[in-house]
Amino acid sequence: MSDPTGTNGTTGAAEAAEPTTTSDDGTGGRRVRVVLVDDHRMFRTGVQAEIGQTEQTGVEVVGEAADVDQAVTVITATRPEVVLLDVHLPGGGGVEVLRRCAPLMADAEQPVRFLALSVSDAAEDVIGVIRGGARGYVTKTITGTDLVRSIFRVQEGDAVFSPRLAGFVLDAFASTDAPPVDEDLDRLTQREREVLRLIARGYAYKEIAKQLYISVKTVESHVSAVLRKLQLSNRHELTRWATARRLV
Repeated sequence: MSDPTGTNGTTGAAEAAEPTTTSDDGTGGRRVRVVLVDDHRMFRTGVQAEIGQTEQTGVEVVGEAADVDQAVTVITATRPEVVLLDVHLPGGGGVEVLRRCAPLMADAEQPVRFLALSVSDAAEDVIGVIRGGARGYVTKTITGTDLVRSIFRVQEGDAVFSPRLAGFVLDAFASTDAPPVDEDLDRLTQREREVLRLIARGYAYKEIAKQLYISVKTVESHVSAVLRKLQLSNRHELTRWATARRLV
């Protein structure tokens, strides 16, 4: 690809693909094999019901996963054409899935392409997964019809973004004065970044655990990992570090 945002630039999700040519099954005869990666089972079920009627949509859901390890296993076993990837996952987040699946994305014969599908519209989340190799990023407010269109565009090698999110990518990659990569921040997993932000905002461990649907012990483990990776001593230093980088 000629630039980090994709071969054909950025497009809005609602405008990401032209309507499929009509045929007997309404899909123009096209088919795309998809894996769903999201840690919420009910959401995966909803997406499956919305887009997985293959005869109508052309989308065949060939696997599902709820965390990083499951995702890598299922993607490697099924070799889908497109992976719908949540950004926030147990085990390291969507960025970790992308890192571990880099050889599959680079396969010239049968590339696996990734489309982030997340509730988050934070700039750092968008930029993180695009830097990791995802072909696009849409939020969970997208309609089923537009999601199907976006999947086919990603299969074809295009880049697809919800309209507001495209600006983040342009700012980060297209501008000549884009901010440099923060190597310290890049050491942290997606979940560690979430915990970092909440700690910096003054949340107690119990409040963080409730908000992220994890145990207090897991929060403590993430905080310890963040302090170790950033070589900080306590949450007060951590708060100053996050504030200085405008992460709060």
